[in-house]
Amino acid sequence: MPPKAKVTREMILDAAFDLVRSEGQGALNVRALARRLGCSTQPILYNFATMEALTAAVYERADEYHTSCILPRGEAGPDALLRLGLNYVRFGHEERHLFRFLFESNRFGGMDLRGLMQGPGIGELVDILSQGLCCERAEAERVFLAFFAVVHGLGSLLCNNAMAYDETRCTEMLETVFYGALASLKGDNHA
Repeated sequence: MPPKAKVTREMILDAAFDLVRSEGQGALNVRALARRLGCSTQPILYNFATMEALTAAVYERADEYHTSCILPRGEAGPDALLRLGLNYVRFGHEERHLFRFLFESNRFGGMDLRGLMQGPGIGELVDILSQGLCCERAEAERVFLAFFAVVHGLGSLLCNNAMAYDETRCTEMLETVFYGALASLKGDNHA
């Protein structure tokens, strides 16, 4: 009798990510994962001692995937931030289960917006925005915060089927907020 194929940690993580992506976080459990992998629960429990450890690893994988989906490639300046915003909104529409898992599951909790902006990735975006707009970092943070609030709100509305996805309309809303925040930064409160 040939030996059974070894179920690796990476295989488990891939299957768990796919399960959350296709069915949502509520579907993630050891038995469902074992069925998906065609194995017993033993390899899963061997590689991940607790469901919390598995869920944390899946969250990290989902966060990396989200980042790869939303970052604009080869763009710089204000257009890059607008593209990032639209990609984020589109992610909320196209990857509903992952969006909920990342941002509506209390795993994202414990960090306020200021803390988020100091973290890796976002802090770098704010620095790039500051350079691109030739303004102080604090001013770039104000623009980013206003923009992020609307971007995340649109992503959440789309994720929860509270609005239909219309890329043109979403782009118009993002441009209005972004350029409105820029006008406010320059002191033109009537733009």
